[in-house]
Amino acid sequence: MNSEAPVQRFADSETLSQELARQTAAALTAAIGARGLASLVVSGGRSPVRLFEILRTQPLDWSRVCIALADERWVPPQDAASNERLVRDVLLQDHAAAARFHGLKNGAPTPDLGAVSAWETFARVPRPFDTVILGMGDDGHTASLFPGSPNLPRALNRSAAAGCVGMWSPLPPQPRLSLNLSALLDSRRIVVLITGEAKSRTLAAAAAPGPVEDMPVRAVLRHSGAPVDVMWSP
Repeated sequence: MNSEAPVQRFADSETLSQELARQTAAALTAAIGARGLASLVVSGGRSPVRLFEILRTQPLDWSRVCIALADERWVPPQDAASNERLVRDVLLQDHAAAARFHGLKNGAPTPDLGAVSAWETFARVPRPFDTVILGMGDDGHTASLFPGSPNLPRALNRSAAAGCVGMWSPLPPQPRLSLNLSALLDSRRIVVLITGEAKSRTLAAAAAPGPVEDMPVRAVLRHSGAPVDVMWSP
């Protein structure tokens, strides 16, 4: 498992989740001490569930933490597929119930039409983001930056202003909204959290030469600005 970003390997997902929760809590606490507010951006999926369960118990001033989403499925927030629902049900509990959460889904009929309003919510989220925690799909997507999505070139354009962009997943629910690359990289630390041997093989493929459009996670792994760490467990 080699990539241009450092890879931290853990014996199991529990150890990984415990360590990432500790690191994230420390970063948020330091940000609050330095700037008065902290920002945490997360994705959905199965991989971060245990992390969220541990992180929500960390004793820090959660009332000064802004939590936002890196991407969202364009479904109602109460839908089982919603990343907002996952965050509300799993992360925004215990101590973390006091955090300030900013969702992406709004009343627009499509992600493309809702992108500007969604990005406007980030005016209340401190940037650069203190910590961004991303996942990675078997196809090399991260956030909702999917290979083959019609808006992918625009989303990966480093010269574009930070913002949200409508995306299209090959699997339902297909309409998605994602932070673009410029927004994701406006961060003090980025973590790509992955588990399993299949993801190990995907990471190896992403570390090989090739266009970022084929495996959008490459755009994050090759970033030379903010620290990018890959955290992996079987």
